[in-house]
Order: sequence, then structure tokens, then C-alpha cells
Amino acid sequence: MNQHFYDVLKISSGVIAMLALYSILYRENKFYRLFEHIFLGLAAGYTIVATWKDTLYPQWWVKMMGQEATKTDPAVPGYWVFAALLPVGMLAYLVFSKKHNWMSKIPIGVILGLWSGQQVQIWWQTWGPQLFSSMQPIIPTTFQPLSVPATVEVVGGRIQPLAGDALTNTQQLISNNLFATQALTNFIFVATFLSAFSYFIFSFELKGPILTGVNKFGRWMLMIGFGAIFGSTVMARFALVIDRMSYIVNEWAQVVLRGG
Repeated sequence: MNQHFYDVLKISSGVIAMLALYSILYRENKFYRLFEHIFLGLAAGYTIVATWKDTLYPQWWVKMMGQEATKTDPAVPGYWVFAALLPVGMLAYLVFSKKHNWMSKIPIGVILGLWSGQQVQIWWQTWGPQLFSSMQPIIPTTFQPLSVPATVEVVGGRIQPLAGDALTNTQQLISNNLFATQALTNFIFVATFLSAFSYFIFSFELKGPILTGVNKFGRWMLMIGFGAIFGSTVMARFALVIDRMSYIVNEWAQVVLRGG
């Protein structure tokens, strides 16, 4: 078996599998089901090996049994207390027992508790700075021009960035002042936030033209936001399709039709 035949077999297998999985867009068929089972089987086998190699072995087995020093890795002492994690984890399989299935909730509770505490910390570290950054003033606090100063200049008919003291002074001016353009952006943000937030107030009925108008404006802003998210999702799916089509045209066609 020469290298060219191996390349043709490998790339053609990928193309057949891809077309089989995309055939579900036409209708349900056995061709799709076959490759779906193949894909799930490969994914399950890969997950088992990856779980042991990347998680259980370094995070549990090595810490429990210890490891001798090598040329690249230092010695790791063993702690038998990690052996207690095995029976706790095995309790999850009691979910298949009608008599003892309640014990399967113990490892699930431990995992969810640890995960919840970790997610709270991650959430605050991720969104906390954004919450602080969103608290921006709306009214401009400067007598400077209404627009942000330029950071480029025209020299000899060519546009070049400012440098030296001119750039430093411009950056300091921008950071120390709130310009009308930024104030307008902040106002739009605050108005959108408050109106969208009012849409989820169910404690009392919103009456009057002002409150109902704000509520309706918030609903429209939510629709625009969700529409933008949906559009981004569709574009991401098209990007995947384009990538697969590129695989057929640029790789498969080059190897199979053009002989490599």
C-alpha cells in the first residue's frame, strides 16, 4: 500500500462520513444512522481513553500511588486518602438499582456542590469587571470638542499615527474626559438596559403611556439582541459548511482527482 493510496482512502473516508451526516438535512435515512452510530462509538471510545489519560491517571492514580522521579518529571508522593474517591464515584452506578438508587445522589451532590462554588467564582471574575465598566457617566464633563481627538495626522499627504508628546497628550485627553460621542453611547446603553430590565418586572402591572412605552421599547431591544445572536449562530453554521466544502474542493479533489 503506497502513500498515495493511503491518502486517498483517508480523505475519501472523511468525505463519505461528512456527506452521510449532512444527509439528515434531506430526510431520515439508514446511511445517516450508520455513520451516526460510528461517530458516537468513536466518540465514546475516545472519551474513555481521554478521561483516563488526561484526568483519572494524573489527577487520581498518580496522586494515590505516587510516582518515581524521571528525567523530565519530579517524584510525586502517594496519598492513599485519594482511594476514598473511588467508592464515592462508584456510587453513581447504583442509579441502576431500584433498592439503592438513592445512594447515586451522593456523588452527584458532591460534584454539583463543588461545581456551583467554582462557577460562582468564575462568574464574578468574568462578569464583575464588566459590571463595573458598565457604570459610566452619561453627561459630558469636558469643554473640549464634542468628538474624540484624532490619534493620526497627515504628513506629506500620508496618514501617520501621532507619536511622542502629541500622542501622549491626546491619550491623556481622551482618558481624562468624557466626550459627547461617548456620552451618547453610554446613554443608549443605559436606556437599553433599563427598558429591557423593565420587561421582566412582573410584581405589578405597568400602566400609563410612559411605563408601557418603556416596556415595549425593551421588548424591541430584546428582539434585536436575540436576532443578532441568532444571526451570529447562523453565520457560525455557514462557516462550518464552508470549511467542509473547502475540505472537499481543496483537499479531496486535489488528492483524488489531480493525483496529489
